[in-house]
Amino acid sequence: MNLDQVRALAAIVDSGSFESAARTLHLTPSAVSQRVRALESSVGQVVVRRAHPCTATEAGAVLVRLARQVELLEEESHDLLGMTREAPVALRMAINADSLDTWLVRLLEAAAGWTDTRLRFSIADEHHTLALLREGEVAAVVAAESEPVPGCRSFPLGVMRYLPVASPSLAARFTLPGGAIDWEEMPVLGYGDHDDAQGQFLAARGWSTASPASQIPSAMGLRAALLAGMGWLLVPESSVGDDLAEGRVVTLTDEVVDVGLHWHVWKVPSHRLERLNDAVVEAARVGLRPLRAGVHAPPSLPSRPLVGAHEGM
Repeated sequence: MNLDQVRALAAIVDSGSFESAARTLHLTPSAVSQRVRALESSVGQVVVRRAHPCTATEAGAVLVRLARQVELLEEESHDLLGMTREAPVALRMAINADSLDTWLVRLLEAAAGWTDTRLRFSIADEHHTLALLREGEVAAVVAAESEPVPGCRSFPLGVMRYLPVASPSLAARFTLPGGAIDWEEMPVLGYGDHDDAQGQFLAARGWSTASPASQIPSAMGLRAALLAGMGWLLVPESSVGDDLAEGRVVTLTDEVVDVGLHWHVWKVPSHRLERLNDAVVEAARVGLRPLRAGVHAPPSLPSRPLVGAHEGM
């Protein structure tokens, strides 16, 4: 195994095919294929699934992460040696959309001044972001789980609080005599196929909904649907304060959902990652509630649009 072989694998996973990887690396497809075969021979395992698109196997994911980390360390070495860089370094992260739309805005403000670094976000449910970290797709994630991935550090960030809200007119239509909400009949909203937050909220209280959710995979569109009275929704507390204060939405119950969030990041000596860690922790300090013992995320909370440390071996 050598670094050229590992880089060839990473290029295949990034581009989805041997041919696209060859163009990226300025090689022939045959040369890329030879490097991957040599890599598989040296590690004794298949490292890439030859499909459309090509994806890394479990063993290949370990090597893809190695390639990403080596790339980052090379850039750090260039900085230390005072070498001129052709372009800023891209740091890949996986974040749940609600975090990016709310408290992590402060990270974007901080990163605007980082001339040597660019951020690339992948949006995923906070229960699925760790998979992207394990596969080597990203260098850091916001996740609901606290247990660190091998080779990574984990920092508790804090709690995102969700409130069940609806437009006043919708709430009035589905308020039963005596003041209780008719949860089973009230229409519900959702971001997408993996957004079962509302269903989980109802199931935990012994209720269900009589109709499928309206799906609107847009933060702005989802808010517009909420205000228009298309359905009720669990929303981050920090995103709905003005709407509550001005009467555009109302809370349907005093019950809330608290979701604990954690930051997982490569255990690699990098001033870029340390700067990113500091910015994320500061954003969480300002924008999240303190993490309390016993706060756990339910099985699936929004895939919509925290400071001690633990380390993986």
